[in-house]
Formats: sequence, C-alpha cells, structure tokens
Amino acid sequence: MKRAGALRQVSDFSDFVSGRRLRELLSQRGPGESPRHVQASPDGQHLLLLLRGRPAPQPQVLAFPRLGTGPGDLERSWQPPQPPITGLLFLQSPAALTSWVLAVVWEQGRTEVWGFVPALGWQLQQSLELCHGARARIVSICSQGSSLVWCEERPPSDTHLDPGRGAFRYCICTRALEVGEQGAHLGAMRIVVHNSPQYQVLASPQHVFLVPTAATFASVSTFLLIWCPREAKVTIVAPSGGFAHSEVLHSSDFKKLVFGSMGLLLSVPPLDIHTCALSSCGGLLLLSTQGTVHLVQPDGTWRHVYDLGGSCPAQGDPVQLKAFGSTLACVLAGVLYLIDLTSGRLIEKKLLSTKEVHFLGSPSREEEIQLLTPTGIYCFSFSSPEEEEGGRPEPTLVEMVFEEACKYYQRRSLSSSQLTVEKLKKGEMFQAPIALSSILQHSLPSKERAAKGLPETYAKLLSTLSVDLQSYLSLELLKSCIVGASESEVDRCCEELVEQEVSRLLRLDLDRENLAYLNAVFGSFPKASWKAIRGSLQLQQNGDGLLVARATSDIWKKVLGGPAPPWSPQEEMGLNGVVPLFELVCGSLHKFKPKWLPHFVELTQQYVGASWTYSTKEGPEGGVPLYKRALAVLDRQRHRTASERELEIELLLCSARPKAVLQAVQLLIHLRRWQRVVEAAEKFSKLSPLLNKEIFTTLLAQFAQHRDLDPYLAALWELCPADLTVSDILSIVLQHLPSSAGDPAPFSAGGAPLTLALLKPLLHKVAQRQCTQDELYADILQGPPFPPPAPPRQHRAGPKAAPGVPQQAGACRTPFPDCNLSDAV
Repeated sequence: MKRAGALRQVSDFSDFVSGRRLRELLSQRGPGESPRHVQASPDGQHLLLLLRGRPAPQPQVLAFPRLGTGPGDLERSWQPPQPPITGLLFLQSPAALTSWVLAVVWEQGRTEVWGFVPALGWQLQQSLELCHGARARIVSICSQGSSLVWCEERPPSDTHLDPGRGAFRYCICTRALEVGEQGAHLGAMRIVVHNSPQYQVLASPQHVFLVPTAATFASVSTFLLIWCPREAKVTIVAPSGGFAHSEVLHSSDFKKLVFGSMGLLLSVPPLDIHTCALSSCGGLLLLSTQGTVHLVQPDGTWRHVYDLGGSCPAQGDPVQLKAFGSTLACVLAGVLYLIDLTSGRLIEKKLLSTKEVHFLGSPSREEEIQLLTPTGIYCFSFSSPEEEEGGRPEPTLVEMVFEEACKYYQRRSLSSSQLTVEKLKKGEMFQAPIALSSILQHSLPSKERAAKGLPETYAKLLSTLSVDLQSYLSLELLKSCIVGASESEVDRCCEELVEQEVSRLLRLDLDRENLAYLNAVFGSFPKASWKAIRGSLQLQQNGDGLLVARATSDIWKKVLGGPAPPWSPQEEMGLNGVVPLFELVCGSLHKFKPKWLPHFVELTQQYVGASWTYSTKEGPEGGVPLYKRALAVLDRQRHRTASERELEIELLLCSARPKAVLQAVQLLIHLRRWQRVVEAAEKFSKLSPLLNKEIFTTLLAQFAQHRDLDPYLAALWELCPADLTVSDILSIVLQHLPSSAGDPAPFSAGGAPLTLALLKPLLHKVAQRQCTQDELYADILQGPPFPPPAPPRQHRAGPKAAPGVPQQAGACRTPFPDCNLSDAV
C-alpha cells in the first residue's frame, strides 16, 4: 500500500500573469453563480477559467499563462443572445505550431479554435459549425484524439409530441477536427446512435462512455453504453443487475440496439450516479448519492472500489473526482479522500480549509496530485521524505523521532538493552512528538544535523514511525482548524477529530487507559463515534440487503479482544464505568442502527468461528457468549419497548444456541406470536435431536392448553421426534390440560375443548412408525444368527450329524402385539 505524503504549496499565483486577478476570481462567488470550471493546458503553462455566471448575462473565458511563457493572455466574453458554452477541449495538433489547440464549443454547435504561439500569444485560428440543423443543441461533448464526440438534441417539429417519444430526441455524433498550419478542417459527420435518450459523453483513449443523466428517461436509465470506435462495437452494461452484453454496431437506431436486452433491463433498478470521471486505466468511475465509488471497465465488468462511510453528497453539491495513476482523489464537503484503486483501501483523509477545490493534472508525473484553491496550487505526492529533501529526511520529523528515542533511553536508563524499532513500536512509547521537539530541540548537534542529517541507524526508525508522525501532524492541524472554525463548521470538524482519534486508538493495544479514553469519546460524541466505527469496520448492506463488514483481522481482534463486563441487574456500567469495545459498538448500533445489531452479532460469531478454536487462548476473553454481551446492552434499558423486545428475540435466535433458541421460543409464546413460533421451530429443530424434542414438547404442552396452534398443526406434527411413543404424547397432553373447577358445561366460554380428533393425525403417524420399528425388530430376531455355528467335528465315525441349524416348529411371533389404530383410538 502507498505511503501518504503531505500537501505543500507550489504556487501562490504570483508566477502567473495577472495572478492577483486570478485569486480574486477564484475567491469571489455569488449566491446564484454556478461553480467555476478550471482547466490546465496539457503543458501545464496555462490556467483556463470558464465563468458561466448567473446573474451575469454573458459567459467569459479567461486564460492566465505563467510568467515567461509568452506575451498576452486570453480574455473573451460574449454578449446575449449568444448561447452558453458547453465545453473547453484541448485537441492534439501535431501538424500545427504547437502540439495542442483549444476548442471553445457553444450549445448551438459553433466552435472557435484557438492556438497559443509563444511569440504572438493567443490566436484565433478558425470558427466552425459542428451541427447541421439550426435548432440543434449540444448537451455534452468530449474529445478523443483529434475527433469530437457529442450528444446532440434535435427538437422535433411537432410541439405536441408526448413526453415518452420526446425523451428520445437526441443522437450521438462524431466528427474529426484536423488542425494544421493552414487552419482547422472538419471531417464528415457520422451519427453513431440516433433516436437516443440524453447522455453524458466521456472519452478514454480507446472507448467512449455514454452515461445516463438526471434528464434521461427512467426506463433507460438502468444501464450505460460503452462504444469502441476502433472495433465498431457497443457494450450494454447494467451494473445493478450484473448484466453486460456486447454486439457489433449494425444499426444506429437506439431502440433496435437495446431491443434484444430490454426484457432483462426493465427489471433492473435505475443507476444511482452523482458524479462520474475517467480512470487512468481507461475505465469509468461512478460516485453514487450514497457515497459509494464503483469502477466500470471497458469490457463491462463492474467493481466496488470504496465507500465514503456515510458521507453522502446532496443533489447539487460540488464533488471533485479524478484519478491520478492508481490513486483516486475525491473532494467532498471540504474533505480530501485519497483511495488506492488497486486495493480499494483509504490512503489518506485530510480536512481542507476550503470547499472550492479543483484538480489539476501534472504533465510530468502522473501520480502527482495537484489541487487548485483560491489561495494557490498545492501538490500532494507519494514520494519518500528523502526525495523531497534531496536525500535527507525532513528535519522536523528527524527531531521528533530522535527526541522520542532520547526519552525512551532516559526512562530505560537502568536497562542495558539497545533500542530497536520493534521495541519502540510495541511499547507504544511514541507520545507527544511536538512537545518533545520544543523541549529537546537542541539535542542533536547543529553540525551533525547539517552534515549528515539523521544517522543511518535511525533510517528504519523514521520509515516505521512516519505514519504516526503524519497522524500527529494532521491532528494538530485539525485542532487549529477547530479553533478558527465558525459555529456551522464545528460539528464537521469534531466528526473529523473523532474519526482520527478512533482510527488511532484502533491501531494501538486497547489497555485500560486507552479503553477508558475510548469510552469517553463514545460518551461525549455518540454520533461522530458511530460514523467513525462504521467507517473502520466498513459496515454496509450489500445488494441482497445483508450486512457485510470489510474490516481487517486486526480490527476484529480489537473489537472482540476485551473481557466481558461484569454487569448485573443492579449495575448499569462495567467495572469503574469502562466497557469493552464490543459493547461500545453494540451500544452505537442499538442507538443508530438497531436493525443491524443481530446481523452484526452473526458476523462476529462467524469471524470467531473461522479465526479461533475452542482450545486456543487467543479468542475473546471471559467465555461469555457474544449474544449475551449484546443482550447486556439492552438490559441497561429500564423499560423495554416493543421494538427492543423484538430485538432481544432476534439476538437470541441469531446465536443458534439451544438455550437461547428455547428462550426465544418462550418469549414468542408469551407474546402469542404463533406464526413466528412455528417458523422458529421449523428452522432450529434441525440443529440437534435434543433441541427438537425440547421445542416439540413445549409446543405440545401449549397445544393441550388452548386452540391458538390449531392452524399450524400440520407443521407441528412434522416436528415430532422419532423416539416419542403414543404413551409419551398422551402423557404430555394429560399433564398440561387446563384444570377445571367443576363439571364442564356443554358449551364452554373459553373456546372449543381439546378433542381426540385433533390428536388423531399425530397418534396415527406415531403408531405407524412404532409398528414399522416392531416389524423390523421381529425380522432381526427371526433371521439366522451371526456368525453361523461351527461345523461338527469329524474325529470319530458315527451317524451323520444333524444339521447345525435346528428346525423350529410354527411361525415366529413378535414380542410386540399388533397395533390397531382404530382399536387404540
């Protein structure tokens, strides 16, 4: 996994022409204005800013070159009735004076091609018309090499057209745009798909993705299209239904293209897409409104990448999404997420001081992440500290590590053992690095620091503790942000602070002190703690509605590693008010997601069964079953509601333990929920014959007392154990018959009495089974003995010996009398 770096400012716009004006334009945004579109040129020497202002009447395009690039900057504005600008595209132009040109495309199809010549500045090379019709409108456009691909709206001539047909008034078009020394020339237009719904088009080097938008007709927003121009092939992908189908593009009509797959596509739910972007491998990244990121490959395969852990973007909120090599960068609500696309794990999560952030691609290094904010351009790279400082470690980190080592030596001065990285990490002695640096900042001689930096023996120490150092630095930065934050941002900062603290504590050994601190965090910030622990465990529901957790084995061991609390009915908390982490998680689930609590207990039981055996000493301490520990959280409630009683029953059933299942059945009987009683009996009677007998005996006793189980007798008789006889059944029924005060009246007010006719199917079934067993036993008695007797001896002459098996007169009688159900009944 990649090691995270730190943000460093590489430009404050002072190296750009009109840098002060650029800073002002990025900082000022009116309440009705749309988000600004910022784009860097392929060589990184120009910043282009598109202002599509509201209430400003005209669009503006401004280009700010770096100092020394060449004379002149670009500033263009268009007065009404000029339509809005659809996109700014950089096209390849190997035959021109520069390797790229800028194409400014309007909605009605007008296109201006601009080129930058170092000696002359920006020059308008050509004005072109992409669309043929005067009423055509471009809603989305992208470039692939030297070609343009766009989604064009062609309004029908009939103004009273119904909405169903009007939704398919778009077409997907492509056209080559060649730029040379003599100007720009358009190739012939080709319609790839006509009679199409509205799509957003995005182009990778080999494929074009057609992504549904909010305006797309609902019945066709369940899938997306992937067009490969080289192979003239279209792939229909419905990720929600696991459907992918490729075919050669014989017809350009949309309805004919998808007709063969509509039977399957209509049953698939619509795609949930908030933001989309291209990955560096040629795939498509999709961010849902639930905060989940997925990757769609060009062949139609679909892969879950990461869940932002409850950070759901609202409709209309600006979200920046961009892939830098194998790293995905996402800015949501002022928080920067860095995710490894290969493993799907979070590399870094940073709180930014502003929400106005734009990503810029680095022309020299693909993995280098550049962020543009109103205060400047910042770089976030994954290079090692030695690369950043020209072969020397970062001085601040060097001092922190060295001073911590000095503190360790001072505390262990009576021991002759030598300090190692493993000892320092295992002992968790790395504490308060900033305070140590300020106190012991002169520990290293200045000459040694200047000449050699950190001694070579500490290089391994630095690389091992770099993550902890970054965590402490990020924590201090977050604390400073909270001090200067407004009241509306304090909650968000507190959530970030709690998430960092919980993540840090889960990396340590949860001793008594750390566990007490974790209890204090959960008690002071319950909602933020729930979000943090949910993100650490990666708790979420899959497509089938089942709860899944993608936590590592180390996190699971931390959750299950603590001893069970010594709670009693009189005690509301554990010893000295500290409860283990498992109880803290169960408490958060009970408060914020109570329906997830039984499934979470099931997940923990599955992990315990797969990771620990009964004989190992590394399992959960205390020996208390997990379902009892979860029930102890409910026992803290003085007055239980109906939902909490239902939760208790689910916890007992999910444990699949015989005593717990019997307790759950008794609770369901007490609540008189007979259908649930029979369902639980049918499910758990298969676990063991003893449990089956206990459940059947309990239900048979209830059957003898009232008539509520009469609708379920067929299912109840199927649960009858094999070792029960007619005598046993009659004995159980007679023992649990309701007592009568006197002679029964002919018409009882308590309902219909128990009759032998209700028991007749069960008695008939048991009697038949008993007769079958008796006949089998008789056959065994009448059969030849085993082993057969030895043959008679032949050592003396005499009359012929009688046969070894004596003849028996008459038929063998069974030891049991014949069963006649009619006589018995």
